[in-house]
Amino acid sequence: MSELMTFFRRFSVAFGAILLPALSGLSQAAQTTTATRPEQLIDETHAFLEREVTEYLQRSQIQARYQVQVNRLDPRLRLAACDQPLAARLESPAQPVGRTTVRVSCEGSAPWSVFVPAQVHLYREVVVTLRPLKRDSIIDVTDVTLAERDVSLLNQGYLTAIDQVVGNKLTRPVLADQVVPPSYVSLAEVVRKGDQVVISAKNSAINVRMPGEALSDGAVGSQIRVKNQSSGRVVKARVTGPGQVEVMM
Repeated sequence: MSELMTFFRRFSVAFGAILLPALSGLSQAAQTTTATRPEQLIDETHAFLEREVTEYLQRSQIQARYQVQVNRLDPRLRLAACDQPLAARLESPAQPVGRTTVRVSCEGSAPWSVFVPAQVHLYREVVVTLRPLKRDSIIDVTDVTLAERDVSLLNQGYLTAIDQVVGNKLTRPVLADQVVPPSYVSLAEVVRKGDQVVISAKNSAINVRMPGEALSDGAVGSQIRVKNQSSGRVVKARVTGPGQVEVMM
C-alpha cells in the first residue's frame, strides 16, 4: 500500500511539473490573442512615420536622410485585440519632423486609440561658419561652408545654400562651426550716409538722372532719404545698387 501511495505522489508531482508550464503557456497565448501589445503599437508607428517622411521629402523635393525613433511604451499597457488593421495618423506637428505624436487606433468591434510619441531626425546640409565672426561682418565665401546637421533641432531655422549668405551682413556675432539662421543675416548696405549717389527719376514717359547725397545707410530695396544736390530738396528714394537710388514720379 505504501509503495502504491508513493507511486501516486510521484506521478502527481511529475504530472504537475508538466501541466503547469503548459497551462502557463496557454495563458500567455490567450493574452497575446486577446490584447494588443506595446510592441505592435511601436511597430505600427514606426512603419507609419517611415511612409510619412518619405512622402514629405518627395513632396517637398528635399534631399535629406532621416532616422525614426519611437519612444518606449509602458510594457504593462494592454489594449483589446483589434479585429481590423490598426490605423495611424499624425497628430502633431503638421509635418513629420522633430518631436511627433502619432495616434494609433483600432476601428474594429472594440475601438480604442492611443497616442504614441516619436522623434524624426532629419539630416540636411546647412550653412555653418568656419570661424568666429563679429556682428556687422560682411560674410565672405571663405567664412562659411555646408555641413550636415539634424534640422529637427534647429528651432531658429537654417539656410541651405552658400549664396544665401555671401555678401550679406551678420546681425549677431557667431562662433566657429555654428549654424547660421536666417534671422542672423541681413542685406549689406550698398549706400552709406554721405555717399554721392545718382538719383534716377522716371515714369512711363521720361527718365531723369541727377546728383544726390545719401542722408542714411541703405541696402538694395530699402528706402532712404536723399538730398537732391541740384535743387536742395530732400526726397525718399529706393536703393537699386551701389551709388544708385530711384524715385518714382
